[in-house]
Amino acid sequence: MWSDAVLRRGWAAGLRDYVVIGAPWAYLLAMEHDPAPAVRTGTIWYPFHGFEHAALSGAHDRLIAEIKATEPGPVTICLYWMEYQEQAIRAMYENAGFRVICHGYRGKNWKDTEPEFLYRQLAELRRHRRVASNRLTTAIFYGVSAGCEPAVYGDPMELVGANPRYGDPGRVARLHPELVGTAPDPRTARQVVATELGLDRLAPPAELRALFSWE
Repeated sequence: MWSDAVLRRGWAAGLRDYVVIGAPWAYLLAMEHDPAPAVRTGTIWYPFHGFEHAALSGAHDRLIAEIKATEPGPVTICLYWMEYQEQAIRAMYENAGFRVICHGYRGKNWKDTEPEFLYRQLAELRRHRRVASNRLTTAIFYGVSAGCEPAVYGDPMELVGANPRYGDPGRVARLHPELVGTAPDPRTARQVVATELGLDRLAPPAELRALFSWE
């Protein structure tokens, strides 16, 4: 598990075979030290996205208007590969004057996945002063851990026919309301993110080999 919070939820469900080792992202941060600090500019914005089994319902034009009214500097929009391949959606953000990127293809059943996805994401986050989204997601946690100031605002959008057993759209925001808004406190955000990503729970190589039975 990434964090003690998930461990406790597992225990509450009667499960015991859990070990906290931190998020894979935490290991990437430890491996890829930040080079000489560059001047950070603008905001990298991650619109909430659909996935292969659930389309997204939301107003991109309304979200664009909120972004333009809120962000003080240049904006990079990072789209999920599905939205990035939709020319009509990509064009809406490009026509608004935003730089539009995609970190890579998600893949399926461990095939065709972009192996440099997290490396690309880390490099982009380190270029920007702010990280923002219309949902409190891992992109916000990753951005804060990479030195960005967070923001969570705008039309949250919905997944069409999403199964409620996986949580409602506001569940994560209710867990951490202190991270929601156009300018949450960065210090508080760093404290929350360190816990959620298990930044202080990294296991050494020998322990990881034993836990996963790696030869």
